[in-house]
Amino acid sequence: MHEQLHPKAWKKPIGYANGVVASGRQIYVGGQIGWNGDQEFESDDFVDQVRQALANIIAILEEGGAGPEHVVRLTWYVTDKQVYLARLKDVGAAYRDTMGKNFPAMAMVQVADLIEDRAQVEIEATAVVPA
Repeated sequence: MHEQLHPKAWKKPIGYANGVVASGRQIYVGGQIGWNGDQEFESDDFVDQVRQALANIIAILEEGGAGPEHVVRLTWYVTDKQVYLARLKDVGAAYRDTMGKNFPAMAMVQVADLIEDRAQVEIEATAVVPA
């Protein structure tokens, strides 16, 4: 599958990898937000939107013959990092419920706004399916 990269002298990251080595067929998933397949928001709750965005990523991966275990990188865009930090335990639970115990390389950026007014989070993914 893939191998996490972690310099021995560094403190262990929690919930993500510093780097990942992978080889195989690559799948790039564009930014997914917290709406359903009909492009409708079912909730304005931050954690609900995280859960839905991750579920959307998994649905796209399944179309390519992949699953959450193949994700090697996630980039998160949030409109309010304080909401993320305040709900971190709930976000972690939603992540594990959706993605399992796969912890890819990740980055998170706070942005001024997202294209959809109700969106509070957008997540991009890269997956690698072994040959």
